[in-house]
Amino acid sequence: MAAHSIPVTMQLLTSQHVKTNFTHAAMRRWWRASSRSSGCFCCRQLSSAVPGTKLLRNEWQGVVGLEIHAQIITRTKLFSRSPVQHNAPPNTCITAFDLAHPGTLPVLNKRCVEAAVTTAMALQARINYVSYFDRKHYFYPDMPAGYQITQQRVPVAEDGEITFLVLPPDGRPYVHATHLERIQIEQDSGKTLHDRDNNRVFVDLNRAGVGLLELVFGPTLRNAAEAAGLVQHLRHVLLKLGVCSGRMNEGALRVDANVSVRQPGQPLGTRTEIKNINSIKFLIDAIEQEQERQVSLLEEGGEVINETRRYDPDLHTTITMRDKEGLQD
Repeated sequence: MAAHSIPVTMQLLTSQHVKTNFTHAAMRRWWRASSRSSGCFCCRQLSSAVPGTKLLRNEWQGVVGLEIHAQIITRTKLFSRSPVQHNAPPNTCITAFDLAHPGTLPVLNKRCVEAAVTTAMALQARINYVSYFDRKHYFYPDMPAGYQITQQRVPVAEDGEITFLVLPPDGRPYVHATHLERIQIEQDSGKTLHDRDNNRVFVDLNRAGVGLLELVFGPTLRNAAEAAGLVQHLRHVLLKLGVCSGRMNEGALRVDANVSVRQPGQPLGTRTEIKNINSIKFLIDAIEQEQERQVSLLEEGGEVINETRRYDPDLHTTITMRDKEGLQD
Protein backbone atom coordinates (compact mmCIF):
# COMPACT_ATOMS: atom_id res chain seq x y z
CA MET A 1 0.00 0.00 0.00
CA ALA A 2 2.84 2.34 0.80
CA ALA A 3 5.38 2.37 -2.01
CA HIS A 4 7.73 4.90 -0.44
CA SER A 5 8.16 6.24 3.08
CA ILE A 6 9.65 9.54 4.23
CA PRO A 7 11.00 9.62 7.81
CA VAL A 8 10.19 12.63 9.95
CA THR A 9 12.09 13.38 13.16
CA MET A 10 10.48 15.73 15.69
CA GLN A 11 11.58 17.54 18.82
CA LEU A 12 8.99 18.15 21.53
CA LEU A 13 8.11 21.78 22.18
CA THR A 14 7.97 22.27 25.93
CA SER A 15 7.73 25.92 26.93
CA GLN A 16 5.44 26.97 24.08
CA HIS A 17 2.73 24.32 24.54
CA VAL A 18 0.78 23.50 27.66
CA LYS A 19 -0.91 20.13 28.10
CA THR A 20 -4.67 20.49 28.33
CA ASN A 21 -6.27 18.26 30.98
CA PHE A 22 -9.98 18.63 31.71
CA THR A 23 -11.12 17.04 34.99
CA HIS A 24 -14.67 15.76 35.30
CA ALA A 25 -15.60 18.45 37.84
CA ALA A 26 -14.12 21.22 35.70
CA MET A 27 -16.04 20.01 32.65
CA ARG A 28 -19.32 19.92 34.54
CA ARG A 29 -18.79 23.50 35.77
CA TRP A 30 -17.92 24.64 32.23
CA TRP A 31 -20.96 23.01 30.64
CA ARG A 32 -23.31 24.35 33.36
CA ALA A 33 -21.98 27.86 32.81
CA SER A 34 -22.33 27.46 29.04
CA SER A 35 -25.90 26.17 29.28
CA ARG A 36 -27.07 29.30 31.12
CA SER A 37 -26.54 31.26 27.91
CA SER A 38 -29.45 30.96 25.51
CA GLY A 39 -27.03 31.31 22.62
CA CYS A 40 -24.88 28.32 23.59
CA PHE A 41 -24.02 26.63 20.30
CA CYS A 42 -23.04 23.33 21.94
CA CYS A 43 -26.27 22.84 23.91
CA ARG A 44 -28.40 24.00 20.95
CA GLN A 45 -26.78 21.44 18.66
CA LEU A 46 -27.08 18.53 21.11
CA SER A 47 -30.52 19.21 22.53
CA SER A 48 -32.58 20.80 19.77
CA ALA A 49 -30.95 19.69 16.52
CA VAL A 50 -32.81 16.37 16.69
CA PRO A 51 -35.95 15.72 18.79
CA GLY A 52 -34.45 12.75 20.63
CA THR A 53 -31.94 9.93 20.61
CA LYS A 54 -33.61 6.71 19.49
CA LEU A 55 -33.17 3.52 21.48
CA LEU A 56 -32.35 0.33 19.59
CA ARG A 57 -35.11 -2.25 19.93
CA ASN A 58 -34.83 -5.76 21.36
CA GLU A 59 -31.73 -4.88 23.37
CA TRP A 60 -29.48 -4.42 20.37
CA GLN A 61 -26.32 -2.49 21.27
CA GLY A 62 -24.88 0.19 19.05
CA VAL A 63 -21.12 0.52 18.50
CA VAL A 64 -19.64 3.68 16.98
CA GLY A 65 -16.07 4.71 16.18
CA LEU A 66 -15.18 8.07 14.66
CA GLU A 67 -12.48 9.28 12.29
CA ILE A 68 -12.29 13.07 12.46
CA HIS A 69 -10.46 15.15 9.86
CA ALA A 70 -9.38 18.62 10.97
CA GLN A 71 -7.89 21.15 8.57
CA ILE A 72 -4.80 22.69 10.17
CA ILE A 73 -4.71 26.49 10.34
CA THR A 74 -1.68 27.41 8.22
CA ARG A 75 -0.75 30.03 5.65
CA THR A 76 0.52 27.43 3.17
CA LYS A 77 -0.19 23.80 2.31
CA LEU A 78 1.38 20.70 3.85
CA PHE A 79 4.13 20.14 1.25
CA SER A 80 4.05 23.24 -0.98
CA ARG A 81 4.06 27.03 -0.68
CA SER A 82 0.58 27.39 -2.16
CA PRO A 83 -1.58 29.67 -0.01
CA VAL A 84 -4.51 28.25 1.96
CA GLN A 85 -7.58 30.40 1.28
CA HIS A 86 -11.19 29.36 1.69
CA ASN A 87 -13.51 30.45 -1.15
CA ALA A 88 -10.64 31.59 -3.39
CA PRO A 89 -11.39 31.47 -7.15
CA PRO A 90 -11.05 27.89 -8.47
CA ASN A 91 -7.53 26.63 -9.17
CA THR A 92 -5.76 29.80 -8.06
CA CYS A 93 -4.04 28.33 -4.97
CA ILE A 94 -1.86 25.73 -6.67
CA THR A 95 1.78 25.13 -7.59
CA ALA A 96 3.54 22.64 -9.83
CA PHE A 97 3.84 20.25 -6.88
CA ASP A 98 0.09 20.33 -6.26
CA LEU A 99 -0.40 19.37 -9.92
CA ALA A 100 2.08 16.47 -9.53
CA HIS A 101 4.43 17.74 -12.22
CA PRO A 102 7.47 15.47 -12.67
CA GLY A 103 10.54 16.55 -10.72
CA THR A 104 8.71 18.46 -7.99
CA LEU A 105 9.53 17.46 -4.41
CA PRO A 106 7.63 17.89 -1.13
CA VAL A 107 8.87 20.26 1.58
CA LEU A 108 7.20 19.61 4.94
CA ASN A 109 5.36 22.50 6.61
CA LYS A 110 6.75 22.81 10.15
CA ARG A 111 3.56 24.38 11.45
CA CYS A 112 1.58 21.19 10.63
CA VAL A 113 3.96 19.08 12.74
CA GLU A 114 3.72 21.55 15.63
CA ALA A 115 -0.08 21.45 15.45
CA ALA A 116 -0.06 17.64 15.54
CA VAL A 117 2.30 17.53 18.54
CA THR A 118 0.25 20.16 20.40
CA THR A 119 -2.96 18.20 19.81
CA ALA A 120 -1.30 14.96 20.92
CA MET A 121 -0.17 16.55 24.19
CA ALA A 122 -3.65 17.94 24.84
CA LEU A 123 -5.19 14.50 24.30
CA GLN A 124 -2.59 12.68 26.43
CA ALA A 125 -1.30 10.70 23.45
CA ARG A 126 2.10 9.05 23.13
CA ILE A 127 4.21 11.00 20.64
CA ASN A 128 6.45 9.06 18.24
CA TYR A 129 9.75 10.89 17.99
CA VAL A 130 10.22 9.41 14.52
CA SER A 131 7.21 8.93 12.25
CA TYR A 132 6.85 8.18 8.55
CA PHE A 133 4.88 9.47 5.59
CA ASP A 134 3.51 6.88 3.18
CA ARG A 135 1.84 6.88 -0.20
CA LYS A 136 -1.77 5.70 -0.12
CA HIS A 137 -2.95 5.22 -3.67
CA TYR A 138 -6.29 6.55 -4.88
CA PHE A 139 -7.44 7.10 -8.43
CA TYR A 140 -9.63 10.18 -8.31
CA PRO A 141 -9.46 13.29 -10.53
CA ASP A 142 -9.14 15.60 -7.52
CA MET A 143 -5.82 13.98 -6.56
CA PRO A 144 -3.45 14.58 -9.52
CA ALA A 145 -0.57 12.44 -8.18
CA GLY A 146 -2.79 9.36 -7.95
CA TYR A 147 -1.89 8.95 -4.28
CA GLN A 148 -2.26 10.71 -0.95
CA ILE A 149 0.72 11.39 1.31
CA THR A 150 -0.37 10.20 4.74
CA GLN A 151 0.93 8.31 7.79
CA GLN A 152 -0.37 4.81 7.35
CA ARG A 153 2.14 2.81 9.41
CA VAL A 154 3.87 5.02 12.01
CA PRO A 155 1.79 8.13 12.78
CA VAL A 156 2.88 11.19 14.71
CA ALA A 157 1.07 10.07 17.88
CA GLU A 158 -0.86 7.11 19.30
CA ASP A 159 -2.77 5.90 22.34
CA GLY A 160 -4.50 8.95 23.78
CA GLU A 161 -7.77 9.61 25.57
CA ILE A 162 -10.47 12.26 25.61
CA THR A 163 -13.12 12.74 28.29
CA PHE A 164 -16.27 14.68 27.46
CA LEU A 165 -19.79 15.38 28.62
CA VAL A 166 -22.75 13.70 26.90
CA LEU A 167 -26.10 15.48 26.79
CA PRO A 168 -28.74 12.93 25.72
CA PRO A 169 -31.98 14.74 24.85
CA ASP A 170 -34.11 12.19 26.75
CA GLY A 171 -31.88 11.51 29.77
CA ARG A 172 -29.44 12.88 32.39
CA PRO A 173 -26.03 14.24 31.32
CA TYR A 174 -23.07 11.98 32.01
CA VAL A 175 -19.31 11.92 31.44
CA HIS A 176 -17.80 9.48 28.95
CA ALA A 177 -14.19 8.70 27.98
CA THR A 178 -13.04 7.26 24.67
CA HIS A 179 -9.74 5.92 23.39
CA LEU A 180 -7.78 7.84 20.77
CA GLU A 181 -5.99 5.27 18.63
CA ARG A 182 -3.84 7.57 16.50
CA ILE A 183 -3.21 11.08 15.17
CA GLN A 184 -1.77 11.30 11.69
CA ILE A 185 -0.82 14.13 9.34
CA GLU A 186 -1.99 13.88 5.74
CA GLN A 187 -2.96 15.78 2.61
CA ASP A 188 -6.49 16.91 1.91
CA SER A 189 -7.96 16.24 -1.54
CA GLY A 190 -9.38 18.70 -4.03
CA LYS A 191 -13.06 19.19 -4.84
CA THR A 192 -15.03 17.56 -7.64
CA LEU A 193 -18.11 19.51 -8.75
CA HIS A 194 -20.74 17.72 -10.85
CA ASP A 195 -22.82 19.57 -13.43
CA ARG A 196 -25.46 16.93 -14.07
CA ASP A 197 -27.54 19.12 -16.38
CA ASN A 198 -24.69 19.39 -18.90
CA ASN A 199 -23.02 16.07 -18.01
CA ARG A 200 -19.77 17.73 -16.98
CA VAL A 201 -17.37 17.44 -14.04
CA PHE A 202 -15.27 20.34 -12.75
CA VAL A 203 -12.19 19.92 -10.58
CA ASP A 204 -10.99 22.57 -8.11
CA LEU A 205 -7.52 21.83 -6.70
CA ASN A 206 -7.32 24.75 -4.26
CA ARG A 207 -7.86 22.38 -1.34
CA ALA A 208 -5.59 19.62 -2.68
CA GLY A 209 -2.56 19.29 -0.42
CA VAL A 210 -3.89 21.33 2.51
CA GLY A 211 -2.63 19.87 5.81
CA LEU A 212 -5.03 17.64 7.71
CA LEU A 213 -5.00 15.98 11.10
CA GLU A 214 -6.83 12.67 11.12
CA LEU A 215 -7.85 11.59 14.62
CA VAL A 216 -8.98 7.96 14.81
CA PHE A 217 -11.08 6.95 17.83
CA GLY A 218 -11.78 3.36 18.78
CA PRO A 219 -15.25 1.74 18.79
CA THR A 220 -16.04 2.86 22.35
CA LEU A 221 -19.12 4.99 21.64
CA ARG A 222 -22.62 3.55 21.89
CA ASN A 223 -24.97 6.05 20.32
CA ALA A 224 -25.37 9.28 18.41
CA ALA A 225 -25.41 11.48 21.52
CA GLU A 226 -21.96 10.24 22.57
CA ALA A 227 -20.62 10.79 19.05
CA ALA A 228 -21.98 14.33 19.04
CA GLY A 229 -20.50 15.02 22.48
CA LEU A 230 -17.08 13.80 21.36
CA VAL A 231 -17.06 15.94 18.21
CA GLN A 232 -18.21 19.04 20.04
CA HIS A 233 -15.64 18.66 22.81
CA LEU A 234 -12.81 17.95 20.37
CA ARG A 235 -13.86 20.96 18.32
CA HIS A 236 -13.48 23.20 21.37
CA VAL A 237 -10.07 21.71 22.19
CA LEU A 238 -8.81 22.33 18.65
CA LEU A 239 -10.19 25.87 18.70
CA LYS A 240 -8.52 26.57 22.05
CA LEU A 241 -5.19 25.28 20.74
CA GLY A 242 -5.48 27.31 17.53
CA VAL A 243 -5.09 24.14 15.45
CA CYS A 244 -8.38 24.17 13.49
CA SER A 245 -11.15 26.69 12.86
CA GLY A 246 -13.77 24.02 13.50
CA ARG A 247 -16.06 25.38 10.77
CA MET A 248 -17.89 22.25 9.70
CA ASN A 249 -19.94 24.16 7.11
CA GLU A 250 -16.68 25.03 5.32
CA GLY A 251 -15.30 21.49 5.49
CA ALA A 252 -12.63 22.43 8.03
CA LEU A 253 -13.89 19.65 10.33
CA ARG A 254 -15.35 16.49 8.80
CA VAL A 255 -16.41 13.22 10.40
CA ASP A 256 -16.42 9.62 9.17
CA ALA A 257 -18.58 7.38 11.39
CA ASN A 258 -18.00 3.62 11.65
CA VAL A 259 -21.30 2.10 12.78
CA SER A 260 -22.28 -1.44 13.78
CA VAL A 261 -24.75 -3.22 16.07
CA ARG A 262 -24.59 -6.39 18.15
CA GLN A 263 -26.47 -8.38 20.76
CA PRO A 264 -25.22 -8.03 24.37
CA GLY A 265 -22.14 -10.16 25.02
CA GLN A 266 -21.51 -10.85 21.33
CA PRO A 267 -18.39 -9.82 19.33
CA LEU A 268 -18.40 -6.62 17.30
CA GLY A 269 -20.67 -6.79 14.27
CA THR A 270 -19.83 -5.93 10.66
CA ARG A 271 -19.42 -2.19 10.37
CA THR A 272 -20.25 0.33 7.71
CA GLU A 273 -18.45 3.65 7.27
CA ILE A 274 -20.44 6.84 6.68
CA LYS A 275 -18.16 9.35 4.97
CA ASN A 276 -17.75 13.13 5.14
CA ILE A 277 -20.43 14.21 7.61
CA ASN A 278 -20.23 17.98 7.98
CA SER A 279 -22.62 18.91 10.81
CA ILE A 280 -23.57 17.69 14.27
CA LYS A 281 -27.22 17.41 13.24
CA PHE A 282 -26.36 15.21 10.26
CA LEU A 283 -24.00 13.12 12.41
CA ILE A 284 -26.76 12.34 14.92
CA ASP A 285 -29.31 11.49 12.24
CA ALA A 286 -26.86 9.44 10.16
CA ILE A 287 -25.82 7.22 13.09
CA GLU A 288 -29.39 6.69 14.28
CA GLN A 289 -30.68 5.87 10.81
CA GLU A 290 -27.79 3.51 10.06
CA GLN A 291 -28.17 1.64 13.35
CA GLU A 292 -31.90 1.24 12.69
CA ARG A 293 -31.20 0.01 9.15
CA GLN A 294 -28.74 -2.60 10.38
CA VAL A 295 -31.07 -3.87 13.13
CA SER A 296 -33.95 -4.20 10.66
CA LEU A 297 -31.71 -6.02 8.19
CA LEU A 298 -30.42 -8.49 10.80
CA GLU A 299 -33.85 -9.18 12.26
CA GLU A 300 -35.12 -10.02 8.78
CA GLY A 301 -32.34 -12.59 8.38
CA GLY A 302 -30.12 -10.40 6.21
CA GLU A 303 -26.43 -9.63 6.48
CA VAL A 304 -24.68 -6.30 6.99
CA ILE A 305 -22.12 -5.63 4.24
CA ASN A 306 -18.80 -3.97 5.03
CA GLU A 307 -19.18 -0.94 2.79
CA THR A 308 -18.79 2.82 2.52
CA ARG A 309 -21.99 4.86 2.67
CA ARG A 310 -22.96 8.53 2.64
CA TYR A 311 -25.72 10.38 4.45
CA ASP A 312 -28.50 11.99 2.39
CA PRO A 313 -30.08 14.80 4.47
CA ASP A 314 -33.08 15.08 2.12
CA LEU A 315 -34.01 11.40 2.44
CA HIS A 316 -32.82 11.10 6.07
CA THR A 317 -31.01 7.87 5.32
CA THR A 318 -27.61 6.49 4.36
CA ILE A 319 -26.86 5.43 0.77
CA THR A 320 -24.28 2.98 -0.55
CA MET A 321 -21.19 4.53 -2.15
CA ARG A 322 -18.87 1.55 -2.65
CA ASP A 323 -17.90 -1.82 -1.17
CA LYS A 324 -14.75 -2.05 0.91
CA GLU A 325 -11.94 -3.66 -1.04
CA GLY A 326 -9.05 -5.19 0.86
CA LEU A 327 -7.75 -3.05 3.73
CA GLN A 328 -9.90 -0.45 5.42
CA ASP A 329 -9.55 3.23 4.55
